[in-house]
Amino acid sequence: MSAPFTVLLYYKYVRLEDPAAFVRAHRELCVLLDVKGRILVATEGINGTVAGSAEAAARYQEALRAQPEFSDVIFKVSYADAPPFHRLEIKVRKEIVTLGAGEGIEPVAGGAPHLSPDEWKRMIEEEDVVLFDVRNRYESEVGRFKGAIMPPIENFRELPAILPQYEELKDKTVLMYCTGGIRCEKASALFREAGFKNVFQLEGGIVTYGERHGSAHWEGDCFVFDERMMIPVGDSAEHAPVGRCEHTGAPTRNVVNCLHDPCHKIMLVSVEAVAADANNKLCRECRRAGLTTETADYQGSPARAVK
Repeated sequence: MSAPFTVLLYYKYVRLEDPAAFVRAHRELCVLLDVKGRILVATEGINGTVAGSAEAAARYQEALRAQPEFSDVIFKVSYADAPPFHRLEIKVRKEIVTLGAGEGIEPVAGGAPHLSPDEWKRMIEEEDVVLFDVRNRYESEVGRFKGAIMPPIENFRELPAILPQYEELKDKTVLMYCTGGIRCEKASALFREAGFKNVFQLEGGIVTYGERHGSAHWEGDCFVFDERMMIPVGDSAEHAPVGRCEHTGAPTRNVVNCLHDPCHKIMLVSVEAVAADANNKLCRECRRAGLTTETADYQGSPARAVK
């Protein structure tokens, strides 16, 4: 029996003259279809992850593609047994994924050439390349391409500040990847603007690669920004996790947020570690500060990861 929820991950860089008006109309569509999720809209386009029944997801895709500016939008489709989202959030932002690198960085126009999953796999196997993960630290900890460089960032907007640390890669062939492709559009433009000569990005991101080649050259799972927290890449769910518990170092797939509300660090903590000590629901830094489950500021609502 198929999963009751269909999840759609998508983005499109396209000029929107009136994002606020678009949001008002789009909210009506989502409510009509009973689609929930998180959608960011800006003058530069749209970035969304939504979920609903199979029929609702199909009608949503049809409705969005019926608009001329989104006629060619590509949806990455996955499935869930439980609701990935419990409410609908549609917001107008300055950027549909925040890099904050200024006006000079133009996604798509200034971005690096795309590699199909087939081309990506071939270059890994046949050429001297450097794999670069532009996602956040906790995403890379859950899973990554084998041997990839994983910058220690908690948020995508931190990438410009640490770019000088990778000057030695300017003359290398850099293969850049993220979950669905949206961050690479901006990150690759940033790299090229900084003088990196041979940069390529994975078309469709990890999700599309996994559909085509499974877990070849991949280790672990793929972090996602919804209640599932992670999805398998190919047959990765059948293999041991590569993530390590924040407190014990034991292999685990269990992703949680630090219980302390002002912190909310996203981390991997094994179920066994929590069973042994409830204070392991707190990150190392909060525990070093003397916080416990009794003294942490916990409001009772689960935190969500922010790109």
